[in-house]
Amino acid sequence: MKSLRELYKIGKGPSSSHTMGPQKAAKIFVESNRDASLFDVILYGSLAATGKGHMTDVAIKEVLDKVAPVNIIWRPDVFLPFHPNGMKFIAYSDGKTIKNEWAVYSIGGGALSEGKGEKDMFNSPEVYELNTMTDIMKWCERTGRNYWEYVQLCEDESLWDYLSTVWQTMKQTVERGLKHEGRLPGPLNLPRKAPTYFIKASGYKQSLQTRGLVYAYALAVSEENASGGTIVTAPTCGACGVLPAVLYHISNGHEFNEAQILHALATAGLVGNIVKQNASISGADVGCQGEVGVACAMASAAACQLFGGSPSQIEYAAEMGLEHHLGMTCDPICGLVQIPCIERNAFAATRALDSNLYAAFSDGSHRVSFDRVVEVMKRTGHDIPSLYKETSEGGLARGFKDDMTDESV
Repeated sequence: MKSLRELYKIGKGPSSSHTMGPQKAAKIFVESNRDASLFDVILYGSLAATGKGHMTDVAIKEVLDKVAPVNIIWRPDVFLPFHPNGMKFIAYSDGKTIKNEWAVYSIGGGALSEGKGEKDMFNSPEVYELNTMTDIMKWCERTGRNYWEYVQLCEDESLWDYLSTVWQTMKQTVERGLKHEGRLPGPLNLPRKAPTYFIKASGYKQSLQTRGLVYAYALAVSEENASGGTIVTAPTCGACGVLPAVLYHISNGHEFNEAQILHALATAGLVGNIVKQNASISGADVGCQGEVGVACAMASAAACQLFGGSPSQIEYAAEMGLEHHLGMTCDPICGLVQIPCIERNAFAATRALDSNLYAAFSDGSHRVSFDRVVEVMKRTGHDIPSLYKETSEGGLARGFKDDMTDESV
């Protein structure tokens, strides 16, 4: 597995795979083609189907337009074999002669791949020897250590400074989102809800206040993401509200120091990394189970560790967080990371707290392992028709699209 720096990325929303990834690719391509007179960028599959709602074209043009005019070509009907989020950059030397071209894929969480295996330019070093939760849990039990200590063993010391920056960014995003009011961008005319939920939560008794505050924190981050604000992929932009909401709530309500929060972030990252390595965190590849489901598993593990869970209880909490999102489709209305994405973040955050509590009542033993659920999630995701994987052609998106005019979409 790669470093957690490649899982937790700090950047602007609304989509890690549809905005951050394509913009990163454009920056790489433009560096070797600054003398181009024209660019064509062909977007395939999911990138084309929901690219306008995710502002994929805006992100690419922001980079390439500074050098030469850009034509965006949309091919939602063509799915390249390596990944549904394929794109091809073409540079022309005189407006008609191809100077250079490059095919690349945005594979989730802002990561890129050329689909070339070991020869891939994005093939960074592996830093984790163990790649499954079962093997790492056995290491924990054998050594008397916890998951975050395995992260510490594999990563260099600078990771803790990076995770500190990640945590500060998460907190700032929550607090910024709680203060922002008004309408989110796009044709849905969706109002921000985080400030209202935060105020209303204070009027409820303690048991309900907890839920209301967690809703507010998750909404705050997800709404910042939907408006193009700065967030941390955890593991993606579309699922970025779950982990910050849980950690922000726990850190405010209990006397955990920063080191403990960073250790929880490390464990959460390890959970996300395992899924990224053995399955996928891309909604276009496996549906929303790979985004919000994985985010819930990450937050469940982090919460369980903070409250003193054993390695087996932490693994159980993560397993429940993911298992109960199996089969979740990705069907964003109008291709925007708003409906149902924002509410899903809020519900997954509370489900993570429930997973921690359920695991805490247990001794950690259970029949279905986290690794087994990851395997099932991958197979389920590939069995789901592409209609329901970030194309905005099926599910919730289809019914809404039928009611809208072409002009408004």
